[in-house]
Amino acid sequence: MTAFLVLVLVAVGLSGEALRANENENVFAGKISVVDGDTFKIAGRSVRLHAIDAPENDQMCQTEQGVDWACGGWITKVVTDRYEGVQSRCETLDTDRYGRTVARCFALGEDVGAWLVREGMAFAYVKYGDDYAEIEREAAAVDRGLHAARLQSPSEHRRTRIKGRIPPDAKCNIKGNISADGKRIYHVVGQAFYEKTGINTAKGERWFCSTTAAQAAGWRASRR
Repeated sequence: MTAFLVLVLVAVGLSGEALRANENENVFAGKISVVDGDTFKIAGRSVRLHAIDAPENDQMCQTEQGVDWACGGWITKVVTDRYEGVQSRCETLDTDRYGRTVARCFALGEDVGAWLVREGMAFAYVKYGDDYAEIEREAAAVDRGLHAARLQSPSEHRRTRIKGRIPPDAKCNIKGNISADGKRIYHVVGQAFYEKTGINTAKGERWFCSTTAAQAAGWRASRR
């Protein structure tokens, strides 16, 4: 009987050590380097914050008065001002299809995702978890941050942008882009920003069949 109890206690001890080791593997810490409103670099990892979704860097919004506003860039700046270089502790939850670590991160004594949603800087991404859904409802009730603006959901914006990278007519593949500050710039195949540039016709962006047509419509050539 004594020998059996010893074996049980040893097994329990080993399983406890294994559990602690696994927990340690899932926890990492480091200073934050901000990529955008919901993506950081921490301890050499690309980290996507769990269950939130912030506007993309190139995303535009409209104020209640109908004025275009580069909300994606603004949010990245706000997040950078608050968290850049700040020490954080993160709990790994998953890995996304881009190889990024999906994690819940804590900095300045709080859950970073919760702060972003509470301040209206990001939305609860309920497709991946309802952790922040109630916090979002509270922010929306008082029109805090993005809740006072008109915008596509970040996920819809990404889908639109991806669709806009492929020309509807292969002969008319010149991309007439409008930058965040309103500049009309066209990109031709082989240029540095061609592949990553998407065309959103709802914004007034266009596909052109020739550089002559693009210039006649008021677009200038990309410098790279």
